[in-house]
Amino acid sequence: MSIDRDTFENTSEEELARLSVPDRVLGFLAVNDDRAFKARELAAQIDADAGAVSTALSRLKDHDLVEHKATYWAVTDDSERLDGYDGYERATALFNEQLGAEDKETWREHTPEESHPSVEDER
Repeated sequence: MSIDRDTFENTSEEELARLSVPDRVLGFLAVNDDRAFKARELAAQIDADAGAVSTALSRLKDHDLVEHKATYWAVTDDSERLDGYDGYERATALFNEQLGAEDKETWREHTPEESHPSVEDER
């Protein structure tokens, strides 16, 4: 996902490098909006774990931010939907400040043992 110029200028490289996997996936797909990629290709492009990318893709699809066909993924062509994502991210940050961030270890405890079907389809 792209960032605004103010964020670009006022955020350190280290902070920018810590963008979440969904943000990195969506950002890469948005920059390459004329192409579709397999989950493993996306993982290699953004230097992330294939399982984390598959999970991110599923969540992004649930929010209608990406499209899925066979083993390929592409960013949605609904520009209003993409523009709305930034607001969603800010709301999540606000809730995290007010209520505390989600515990990543709790998520890991409930992670399925089997790979996401999109990863298995690529073998």
